[in-house]
Amino acid sequence: MRAPHGPGGATRRDRADLLPPGCRVGKWQVIRLIGSGGWATVYAARPAGGRPGRPDVALKVMPTAGLAPRQARRIVESARREVDLGRRAGHPRLIGLLESFVLTEPRHPALHGAIVLVMERAAGSLRELVDAGVPEGERGRLVAGICEGVAHLHRSGWVHADLKPENVLLGTDGSVKLSDFGLATELTGTHGYAPPLGTLDYFPPERWRAPLGELGVRVRPTADIWALGIIIHEVFASGCSPFPGATPMARGAAVQEYGAGRAPLRMDHAVPPFWRALAADCLAPTHAARAPHTAESLLARIAAHRDGPGAGTARLSGRARAAVLATALCGIAGAALCADTAGPTTPVPSGRAGGAAPDTVRVYNAERACRESGGRDLDCSLGLGVDPALPYTADNVVATRVWHGDVLTADCQVPDGQPIVDEEDHRSTRWFRVRLPAGSRPPAAWLPAVRTRDHPALPRCPR
Repeated sequence: MRAPHGPGGATRRDRADLLPPGCRVGKWQVIRLIGSGGWATVYAARPAGGRPGRPDVALKVMPTAGLAPRQARRIVESARREVDLGRRAGHPRLIGLLESFVLTEPRHPALHGAIVLVMERAAGSLRELVDAGVPEGERGRLVAGICEGVAHLHRSGWVHADLKPENVLLGTDGSVKLSDFGLATELTGTHGYAPPLGTLDYFPPERWRAPLGELGVRVRPTADIWALGIIIHEVFASGCSPFPGATPMARGAAVQEYGAGRAPLRMDHAVPPFWRALAADCLAPTHAARAPHTAESLLARIAAHRDGPGAGTARLSGRARAAVLATALCGIAGAALCADTAGPTTPVPSGRAGGAAPDTVRVYNAERACRESGGRDLDCSLGLGVDPALPYTADNVVATRVWHGDVLTADCQVPDGQPIVDEEDHRSTRWFRVRLPAGSRPPAAWLPAVRTRDHPALPRCPR
């Protein structure tokens, strides 16, 4: 193999020049540099000697020369994870791993011991497409493709742990393929452990305060779901994050404020209602609140939406349909809503003075700002369920909204409904059946027990 450097190692600055065009690496000939990251450099390559029947590939080169032993072990472990996942969890939505090998180049110390992964070559990344502007008709298809890949990873017992637009690659035919599994972790039960690395803009709230143990940082599939929510927002909002801040650290501080219930989730007006609801579910502030929204369930919702716009709310008027979606955002994720997402609905009569009687419950909003505002801002409205036994999603929320302090008449309860977690991490499977204003359809709905601090002694609702 020909190398551009003589004896001596290469610094991080010049690692990108280690393999110039025309250089041969194993059975492959370098065409050009694609990009360089923290510990790896990626090159486009073709079969050496013009061997027919072999496609162009991407070479991910991970040098180990000059690294401290701990750093070198981290590189080796990262490569092992990529190889292990590539061989055991292959799927059309994951970038294919063709082969891997270690370079033996004692005459060129900068390359000696470098790990090379030979992978499918893509036409570009989602990040490049987002920066250029994703065509409107392609946005939903791309998000669905990402969900397919994430769903397969999770079914196979893996968490990506570094999901972001840079790691979503696009084929020449527009196909979506997840890539860069250097931080992917295999689950042992409900969670796995990953190195304390990753991209700050895609960390869920709990990751910011996760303790570092002997095995690394605990990672669960809901970390990928959170990252998916950020990606959905970026795809529909021209690359903008839903969290404010000029730097990743500043945006991370906003994420932590949201996760602690001290700030609402505010999404860009450009995100359409269906995708706003989907992103809000992905961005639920706690692991427990995100857990019901698996990649498979998100994919099913996307398919239903694609097969029939407004699926699940087709019987409602346009304004009522928007109200259902808006209510779900607040009710599921404590999200703040943009003013253009819902029309007016009939409020439930409010009784703010005095204590609640045994057959009434007073609505409680875990967001302190909403409790202190005393108004009926749409951003602070909460949702009522249609069926307590079904997931608390847009298809299972009535159009009528309620606010902190509203007093509702409750006639019975179910103790074993869908578990709901609020913004203060209170969890309950208890639901109260409450009456809606005269003329409402349906005439009654369900209030999660976490949305009140009252606990009336009500009979169990008949089955």
